[in-house]
Amino acid sequence: MNNLEIFNQVCGLSSKMVTEQYSTSFSRASTLFKPEIRQHIYNIYGFVRLADEIVDTFHDFDKAKLMSEFEYNYHLAMENGISLNPILQSFCTTQREKKIPQHLVDSFLYSMKMDLDEIKDLNDEKYNEYIYGSAEVVGLMCLKVFVDGNVEEYERLKPYAQSLGAAFQKINFLRDISADYNDLDRTYFPNVDFRNFSAADKEKIEQDIAKDFAHAKTGIKMLPMTCKLAVYMAYKYYFNLFKKIRKTEPELLLTKRIRVSNARKMYLFGEMILNKNLNLL
Repeated sequence: MNNLEIFNQVCGLSSKMVTEQYSTSFSRASTLFKPEIRQHIYNIYGFVRLADEIVDTFHDFDKAKLMSEFEYNYHLAMENGISLNPILQSFCTTQREKKIPQHLVDSFLYSMKMDLDEIKDLNDEKYNEYIYGSAEVVGLMCLKVFVDGNVEEYERLKPYAQSLGAAFQKINFLRDISADYNDLDRTYFPNVDFRNFSAADKEKIEQDIAKDFAHAKTGIKMLPMTCKLAVYMAYKYYFNLFKKIRKTEPELLLTKRIRVSNARKMYLFGEMILNKNLNLL
């Protein structure tokens, strides 16, 4: 192994560590990917997580400046073919190898920058634009890895990947209403007044999510076995979170973050492993 290979290995380990430290659920599900896919998913997660952390949590710093530097260094890494930032290096390696279109990355970065501005009273168009850039394109990046260059398969599965990404993001919005509204002063859902968040408002959002989930599940069944189990595991995690949110009163969502217990997550993971071993999926 030459020095460049060692460097790339270290960068890949950095992306894996980001995944494991920031999301035990996602990192656990990622172990179900075939080895040839797993590292690329870590690389994508590391990139989107760092951008998300800049806009969501680094409140004591100049977030606009950090985001600008992050984006500049990303483009520089793509141009030069190398970056000393291990997260950018591993992501750019995946983008080049798996031919992830530039417009997907650009849309993601654009949505992240939207969070630097005031997110209030979004109309349907801006809401859908944000959902696409912050979540759907991440699903499409992963899909590029899953199909490994098969353009026909990518186009066939593309709408389902977008639906799954959209469902995950909308659930995140519901789960994080308390932090988004009370701490960050953000209101993503259009035509919803969180000063008077009603059961009817919540039900309308949940119906939209249920529709996304139903469409996405059809696509999951079409995925190759190299990635199907891991994606279905992520689906199961989020669907269980969705069920808990549906049982939660609107006013409670404004005061606490709903979670799936670690015990429940381990049960779901064990159930998935059993189904895999019995060839039930």
